[in-house]
Amino acid sequence: MTQANAAPHPHHSNADPAELAKFSDLAHRWWDKTSEFKPLHQINPLRLDWIDSLASVKGKTVLDVGCGGGILADAMARKGATVTGIDLSVKALKVAQLHALEAQTPNVSYREISAEALAAEAPGSFDVVTCMEMLEHVPDPSLVVQACSRLVKPGGWVFFSTINRRPKAWLLAVVGAEYVLGMLPKGTHEYAKFIRPSELAQYLRANQLSLQESKGLQYNPLTQRYWLNQDTSVNYLFATRRA
Repeated sequence: MTQANAAPHPHHSNADPAELAKFSDLAHRWWDKTSEFKPLHQINPLRLDWIDSLASVKGKTVLDVGCGGGILADAMARKGATVTGIDLSVKALKVAQLHALEAQTPNVSYREISAEALAAEAPGSFDVVTCMEMLEHVPDPSLVVQACSRLVKPGGWVFFSTINRRPKAWLLAVVGAEYVLGMLPKGTHEYAKFIRPSELAQYLRANQLSLQESKGLQYNPLTQRYWLNQDTSVNYLFATRRA
């Protein structure tokens, strides 16, 4: 399992051991595009193009918070960024490192450290910070937002994606995706941990991050196609900049 099961560690204070265990158990499947991580592989080009259209990652130092097996981190490195991926799942990080070696991905490295601990160690070190599909898996998402704000340089970009806490999101992201369509493992998401856009906007304002653009992520189960639009009622993405 992960080190979350070891003695309490200051780096892990805002981590949920059950969440870490859940993703660690699936770690070997991160790069299987037919596995539970198929949706992440499918939406990755959309996320990457959107991030790159606003922040242009080539030549930038980029941090991917909650990188998992490295799907987004790897893609940003291939776009010409120097990428650091951080996570607290040791197994997922090993998968990410192994994939980078096998695929000979340039300029990407991975560390087992929390965003909060890295913010204390290396504040203002990154041009771009991404934190995708992660806020809904931690006990206190506001602390992660605060850490991301501390980690990015003044004027730098911070990108978030998460799930709206609305009945529609519960129906589509939990009942539909996990139980009806079987796109995600049952228990992947907890409705109570979803975050309304107004709540995330409040965290941003408290941490000198200004919202530049928001997008909704849509999915058609018949065509299995994803796209971005302005509907933030289920999955949504925020592009922010540090003052």
